[in-house]
Amino acid sequence: MVVPATGFWIRRIQWPMMELIKENRTRHYMAELQRAQSLQTNALVESQRKKLGKLLDHATRRVPAYTEFASEWETQRDQPERFLQRLPILRKSHFRQNADQYLAQHANPAKLIGNRTGGSTGEPTRFYLDRLAVERYEAARWLGLSWHGIQIGDPCVMIWGSPLELNQQQERRYRWKERWLKNRLILSAYELDREQLPTYLRLIQRFQPVYLYGYASALHSFAEMMLERGLSLGIRLKAVVSTAESLHAHQRQTIESAFEAPVINEYGARDGGMIAYQCPSGQMHIFSENCYLEVVDPLTVMPRLRYQLGDMIALSPQSCDCGINFPVLEKIDGREDDMFISTHGKIVHGHYFNHIIRGMDSFRTFQIVQHEPSRLSLKLVKDPDSYLPADESRLLAGIQAALGEVNVQVAYVDHIPPSASGKVRYAIRECPLTTAPRME
Repeated sequence: MVVPATGFWIRRIQWPMMELIKENRTRHYMAELQRAQSLQTNALVESQRKKLGKLLDHATRRVPAYTEFASEWETQRDQPERFLQRLPILRKSHFRQNADQYLAQHANPAKLIGNRTGGSTGEPTRFYLDRLAVERYEAARWLGLSWHGIQIGDPCVMIWGSPLELNQQQERRYRWKERWLKNRLILSAYELDREQLPTYLRLIQRFQPVYLYGYASALHSFAEMMLERGLSLGIRLKAVVSTAESLHAHQRQTIESAFEAPVINEYGARDGGMIAYQCPSGQMHIFSENCYLEVVDPLTVMPRLRYQLGDMIALSPQSCDCGINFPVLEKIDGREDDMFISTHGKIVHGHYFNHIIRGMDSFRTFQIVQHEPSRLSLKLVKDPDSYLPADESRLLAGIQAALGEVNVQVAYVDHIPPSASGKVRYAIRECPLTTAPRME
């Protein structure tokens, strides 16, 4: 059962303590963004130019990959946008092979936050963040949520991935932190069971969330299950936040119908931070104080100038009547993951397979296709310098653990073609979600 005081405790005690003891500046950055969103367009552009210039100063002086451009930058300091265009496009394949050249000279990797992209472009990439970058990303997320009346510490139910790599004790600690330090309840998107739907709904009703948060496809599948059985949540939500995947119009409609709440689209990337958020008027506003869409943060330990995320987006020339003056995205064509059906009738989010493989250096990328509930094909692009047969065995065991006794046809390939968006669809389902018989 939800404890109403939890959100109050997080806002009034836990966060001030973090700011005092750990010097966390998330709310400070959030306040900066709040002030910036009311600036006129010219002032926003000038603020962004100054931050871009500061980043270019930092990169050309302290980042080995860019020091060769230092003298040229000195002659073009008054035109940072033009100078940026002189730099070569940074593709993920080049970054992966030369990652150490993009780490600032003063940075100590042991004190940084290691991260890895999800591999949705077909090129999973390791990189580092510092606390400043993480706090700015979180500030942008909380600002976007605040546009819809959601506060730091408000209770949230997430339909999200489970930490597969943790043992039981670590998982208990993880869930305890989520529940009491973040006021979040997690329902695993890796094992949604139609038969357990009433149980899920009771858990949500007892927790009394202010909003739901999850993968677009997982929220859509959950909503479809509710509508199929004529069930409703029975509580009033401020919003349902869709993230991590492209959100399609039919998914939005189904989610809004099932949960009787507006759907908010969130757009970010592990290696790009929080990029845009949907406002109450329905527009996607770019956090231009945090990003140049090519450049992220005024200073960072691992600058990746003109770095290709791999998403296809379109800028809108229109302004928005919501009062938020950040520029607007018209269209986002990003990652898509299918939901899979197990031989036991459970629904498994495609990110489950990526969660297994992203910690392995044996594979550059992969693609798994479910032709029928018990028949799948798996394409693997091996890394010749790092491949271990044991990793492949672990991957196949993970597939069996999630989907049951299934036949997996493995093929080794040199390349997996991307979709039109530039992303490799690594999880594809070709059969209906309702075709798997339940195993007794």
